[in-house]
Amino acid sequence: MENLVNFAVDAAFWRGRRVFLTGHTGFKGGWLSLWLQTLGAQVTGFALAPQALSLFRLGRVERGMQSIIANVQDGVALQDALSSSGAEVVIHMAAQPLVRQGYAEPVETYATNVMGTVHLLQAVRATASVRAVVVVTTDKCYENREWAWGYRENDALGGRDPYSNSKACAELVAQSFRDSFFPVERFADHRVAIATARAGNVIGGGDWAANRLVPDFLRAAEGGDVLELRYPHAVRPWQHVLEPLAGYLRLLQRLVELGPEVSGAWNFGPTDDGLQTVGEVVRQLASCWPESVNVRYGDGQPSAHETSVLRLDSSKARANLGWLPRWTLERALRNTADWHLAHRRGNCMDAVTRQQIAQYTTAPVTELSAARTLHATSLT
Repeated sequence: MENLVNFAVDAAFWRGRRVFLTGHTGFKGGWLSLWLQTLGAQVTGFALAPQALSLFRLGRVERGMQSIIANVQDGVALQDALSSSGAEVVIHMAAQPLVRQGYAEPVETYATNVMGTVHLLQAVRATASVRAVVVVTTDKCYENREWAWGYRENDALGGRDPYSNSKACAELVAQSFRDSFFPVERFADHRVAIATARAGNVIGGGDWAANRLVPDFLRAAEGGDVLELRYPHAVRPWQHVLEPLAGYLRLLQRLVELGPEVSGAWNFGPTDDGLQTVGEVVRQLASCWPESVNVRYGDGQPSAHETSVLRLDSSKARANLGWLPRWTLERALRNTADWHLAHRRGNCMDAVTRQQIAQYTTAPVTELSAARTLHATSLT
């Protein structure tokens, strides 16, 4: 068993390794692209053009990688790009990631999230260099029963809304391709290991997506608008974007090293510290912001696309991958606010982002472990 407190991403493993990353122009993709660059990986990205205001543009992410602007719905272009990259490791993050947009554009949501995954895995079949694939989905892929405990990887898939359901479908697509074309019993022949990764609500600098809590807070704070909280008592698993990304990197390494022993589904969610209500997250974030924010609280009734409780059980990743969240929610929110305040001051966001990655990777002891130790000591 690895020391969970001292777990770190293995820089030696990633140095010089060829990586193919879909969705690299998005929020999570931008952070992961910069992290892989700092590790010395040779990264090829495949995604739609970035938004005008984005981490990808502000962080000048494109400078350290090959960036291909295209749509994962174009299977021919995707296969050509993957084959040309010579990648050994594939991370599929391209997606339509918003619940509300899924309601407005269900056909496009399924086309991207389901058929995009089909095209990616079909391209893997045609690319001899690939050894490990992680398909990133979401915690919302589970059939939500409003349980008080966390969902485990063997719980039923579902999804009431088009976005969540499309991600559950992507999970089934990955399972089907694994069982049909990359079966465990024939691993010696194909040498490809496939896993899926499910994470909770991620926060961090550089996210300006619509209808997300932290970006909505920042828009209200900077524009003087009222922040509307439709369902302030909803409990969500919040974590900094670097937390699940560290899990993805660890999972990919173990897929290369151990093959089918670690294939399948994996949860990467926060500890209880990160299980907080929407209202509490806003309260903590407001304490990190220099100006006051006007908040209007809803009646507490969930809308058609919202659930009251959503938790993940990530004990499998902690026991078998040595993965453990490092930052408290307070630290994650503080770093998010600091990132956007640095942007407001006109700082170099490439340097700011890389500095936060370095802070995360060099912490000798997890804050969460230290906090738990302190809490236990105070009770004795």
